[in-house]
Amino acid sequence: MESFAAQAVSGLAVPIFQILWGGSRKVLGIFGKTLDEKTREIIFGASKQYVQNYKERHGNLKVLGMRDPVELELVYTAVQFLGDDAIRTFESIENLEEVYRQAKSRRFQSQNGKKQAGIKVANNKQYLMVLGGPGAGKSTFLRKMGLEALKGKKGGLKHGCIPVFIELKRFASSNINIETFIAEEFHTCGFPLPEKFTAKALEEGKLLILLDGLDEVPTKNLTEAIIQIQNFVDKYDKNRFIASCRTAAYRSGFRRFSDVSMADFDDDQIQQFISNWFHSYADKQAKTGDKCWELLQKPEHEAAKELAHTPLLLTFLCLVYDRSQSFPDNRSVLYRKALRILLEEWASEKRILRDEIYQGLHTELEEILLSEIAYRGFESDRLFFSQRDIVGQIKTFLASNLNAPQHLDGESVLNAIAVQQGILVERAEDVFSFSHLTLQEYLTAQYIDDHRQVEKLVNEHLTDQRWKEVFLLVAGLMRGGADDLLLLMEKETQKYIINTPKLQALLNWAEQVTVGSPGDFKPVGKRAVAIANAYAYALANANAYANTLANAKTYAYALANANANTYAYALANANAYANTFTLANANAYANTFTLANALGNVLADADALALVIVISYTRELEELKIFNNVDFTILSAKLKGLKARIPDDKQPREILRAFVENLQETLLNAFNLTQEMVNLSEAEAKALGDYLYANHLIIQCKQAAVRVSPQTWEAIEARMLLVPSD
Repeated sequence: MESFAAQAVSGLAVPIFQILWGGSRKVLGIFGKTLDEKTREIIFGASKQYVQNYKERHGNLKVLGMRDPVELELVYTAVQFLGDDAIRTFESIENLEEVYRQAKSRRFQSQNGKKQAGIKVANNKQYLMVLGGPGAGKSTFLRKMGLEALKGKKGGLKHGCIPVFIELKRFASSNINIETFIAEEFHTCGFPLPEKFTAKALEEGKLLILLDGLDEVPTKNLTEAIIQIQNFVDKYDKNRFIASCRTAAYRSGFRRFSDVSMADFDDDQIQQFISNWFHSYADKQAKTGDKCWELLQKPEHEAAKELAHTPLLLTFLCLVYDRSQSFPDNRSVLYRKALRILLEEWASEKRILRDEIYQGLHTELEEILLSEIAYRGFESDRLFFSQRDIVGQIKTFLASNLNAPQHLDGESVLNAIAVQQGILVERAEDVFSFSHLTLQEYLTAQYIDDHRQVEKLVNEHLTDQRWKEVFLLVAGLMRGGADDLLLLMEKETQKYIINTPKLQALLNWAEQVTVGSPGDFKPVGKRAVAIANAYAYALANANAYANTLANAKTYAYALANANANTYAYALANANAYANTFTLANANAYANTFTLANALGNVLADADALALVIVISYTRELEELKIFNNVDFTILSAKLKGLKARIPDDKQPREILRAFVENLQETLLNAFNLTQEMVNLSEAEAKALGDYLYANHLIIQCKQAAVRVSPQTWEAIEARMLLVPSD
């Protein structure tokens, strides 16, 4: 038996496990003829049991209330690590804010840093410390590396090792003996002489030791655990080690270990994870994964997709979609659940002993605290906060609340939130942000609803697109009904036109040219299309005359571009109006695509191609049947005639300008518009843009709300895009 231990670890790479993976018993002869048949059977059975135990204990995923476990191998998506230059490279809060603004992304993690494939790093580094936030996939990565080791030469891990997975939260006493933990793993499976087998395996460097969750070691035992791990690694330095720890809890580097940070999932990884998740035959037939991914691409789910960059919350989104084949219109429900997962559910599922501060700072109280931090930052247009500022807010909150625990200090509270929940993340030294912009927006909306700040929100931020998500979340949080919010928004929206005669004239025109038309849309939808049409002409005029090359191509391109950006946008005010909304988006994308192609081709007939865009655009308007007195047959004939007479760029400027004016006059006359009506000043164009945006937001808030009175909405809808009578 003793000689078996030596032979088992000094022969082929992972001799028992690698061979067992192929299922052949003949190879047991490599352990020598001195082993009798009974002993061979014991070794074979124990080895087989070890593989089975690892797969059962560490090869399945069951989180967030899943009814049945999922095989990790089926859903696993290869992770990436950030390069060394991406870890805490920012010098100041101002620097972080600037980088974020320039990126024009909702995500805080830089997308420009160099990334490395996780499996490649694991192969290159003998001692590896994997850092990341809660739910970033650290434990999953360690478990997967163990599965790869068990596959031997067929696996991705290129070192012959027997994996041993140790959850460090088991270090619950001061008497920590890692070697004993390892021996217990072999003893459980029935290995003969497990202690001697373990000793010999460690001595020969044949183990891959996976130390999961350094941050989960009880605080009172942490120092001793670190000392024991350091000493163990030094003693058995021929073996391979991968450890994991939450970034915020990792204060001192292990001497031998290379530190790497988990990168957020990128779009390719998200799509792959979703495809893997919906792997059943029925899902493949129904293309469930494709539909889920496509839904996440829609603008209305942009904030939900932000959550998907964290594996834990992506799992949550997949579970939500699996239940209903959609994401809820009330996004407040979705984000509240995501927040609760981070606040308490994830720690509960992992059976982590929460810090003592949570005995007094219960979840509801902590949410109120976090909502104050979120609101103060968002109100002052700050996404990154100094540690001193946050600690100061925490101290003020605790001191001003009789029911808050007074014995806590701000530093301990911040540290616990960052380490155990990851809701606040240290982005640079002593600089924090919320882990997801979506969570800051949700908590900001919660503060506004709790403190009855809705009127202030509307008066100060209605057309500030940075606050759009907050508006939608506030609407979803108002369980008593969002009527007051919608009425306040309507009242504020009217201010953009009430003192602007030219815009009032455009609204009156839109009513006159659409009332009674045969199109199967509600009146507000028809008015929206008409105003979008006029707005497109106004922007096209401004762009064409601002350009020194005032020819047909310039005007047509400007018109098409304005159409792509405003036509569908205003049509969305019709929302509803069901297929109008769909058609509007399709039209916008088609025109944008056509315009891009036209601009990308240096062709002799580029001007003609641009006019084709305008002709196609008017044809789509005709099919909507929204205008009551526009003769599209005549208009189409005139545009085709103009297309045949397009002057080339070599013609005198007077001829080019005359052609542009002819095209403009043809379009304006057809829709009963005048040059004066669409010749908007910069201030008037901005006011009209804000007016359309605000109306669109009213509709979106109505959709996002839990409850809206039918009478209230019918009245708002009837007044929308009309000059107020009073």
